[in-house]
Order: sequence, then C-alpha cells, then structure tokens
Amino acid sequence: MVPSASDSISTLARGLNAEAKRQLREQGYVAFPGLLSPAQVARFNERIEELFAVEGDSAGGEFKTEPGARRIANAVNKGRIFEEAIETPEVLEAIEVVLGPDFKLSSLNVRSANPHNGCAQPLHVDSGALPDALGNSVCNSVWMLDDFTERNGALRIVPGSHRWGRIPEPGAKPEGEMLVTGKAGDVVVINAHVWHGGSENFTDRQRRAMHIYYTRGDKPQQQYQKRLVRREVQDRLSPRGRRLLALDDPRNDALSATGSGVSGFMK
Repeated sequence: MVPSASDSISTLARGLNAEAKRQLREQGYVAFPGLLSPAQVARFNERIEELFAVEGDSAGGEFKTEPGARRIANAVNKGRIFEEAIETPEVLEAIEVVLGPDFKLSSLNVRSANPHNGCAQPLHVDSGALPDALGNSVCNSVWMLDDFTERNGALRIVPGSHRWGRIPEPGAKPEGEMLVTGKAGDVVVINAHVWHGGSENFTDRQRRAMHIYYTRGDKPQQQYQKRLVRREVQDRLSPRGRRLLALDDPRNDALSATGSGVSGFMK
C-alpha cells in the first residue's frame, strides 16, 4: 500500500469551515491570518538570513535561481524549523481539500524579492501543470515572513483561473488579477493551478516568503527529497514527516528520479 499524507492528517482537528473550503475550491485560495506568531516569524527570518550569508552566490542552486530575488532551495535539509513547518495541521487540511488524501511535499523554498528589483514574476502555474482526469495535482502555501503590501512584491493571483484549463501566455494581463496582501505571519494556501506570480518590489526593503509546495502522490516531487535531504535529517523525522517527504514510497522514487526539477516559469 502506498503511504499517503492522509494517514497523518486523520487525527488532526478540522479547522476549515464550509465557507473557507468553498472559497478554496471556487476561487483557488484561502488565508490563515496570524498563523505564525511574531516570535516564530523572527526565528524563520533569522535562520533564512544565516543561510543567505553562508550560501552566498550559490543560494538556491539546488533548484534554480531567479533575477531580482534571492532564493533558498531544499530547505527541509536546512533546519528543524523547516521540518516542523511541513506538518502544520491547518495547512495540511487545506492542501487535502485541493489535492485529496494522497499527497506529498514537492519542495520547500524561500524567495526574497529584492529591493527595487525592477521586475515581476510572470503569471504562471506551478510546475506548468494543468488539472487532469484525476483533478488537481499541485497546491502551494505562501508563508509571509514580511508584511505583503501593494508596493513590496506581494503575491498576485487570478482567482478562479484554475478552472480555465489553460496556462497563461507570456505577458498575459487577465481581468480579475488581484494582490494578496497581509501581515508577517499570515499564510495563504493556493491551488497552484491558479495563475499567480510575485509582483515588483518598489520599496527599499526585501520582501521574504517561504513556499511550502505539495503535489499529488502520482506526480514527481519538484525537488526529490530522498536524494536531497541528509540521512541524519531523514532519520529524525516523525512518521508523518517521512510520509510527507515520501521517503519510503517506491512509486515516488520512480517518478522523481527522472521527473523532478520542473518549474512553472524558471528555465
């Protein structure tokens, strides 16, 4: 029997109300205001800045780098704080609404939009994926580690676009695009088939966020966790963490050994 994340979720308290689930299904996103305390936000940012200092110009190199932004890739491998984050009950419940019970972590990355970066991410869908005969296959969570404002590179989305059955063309400017603003500590879960992207940062401060990205069990991980995560980290993970990373899943080994590394817009 293939391990699934639902085994770990079944005993968790169910917190999403019917309206939140409806919004997630129909509009493609739902917000959790203040999911992280100020102290937790500070811990994440402290660790992230340590990683940027240590990794320097190679930061993000396990996956891809991006003009106008600093990136950290493969973060599960880089601190217990990240190991704990992938198991957040409220987020996992929302992921299950989108993907169903059989899902796993695809990647955990950090993106910091540079001050005055002069560019926005193109609208895209994660991993370039469209829903298929089984339904949705990708779902992302955006953890705000700085306030997201109208001027500092906040997430932009096109609500409902996960239902359109197509990916955005280069330069697309669809009606209905909106900015998702919020406070440091807020978390937004988005159906990653929704058209989305980071906006331009016009301010003189960085805008940091963590992206914990999940995929359906029959798809490859964006970053093959079994290959990337050190053995000592794998050995100390909880049973739920091991299931989420698909460390004991032969199906994932076959899928991800050759099918990982796909981005929705970075080459």
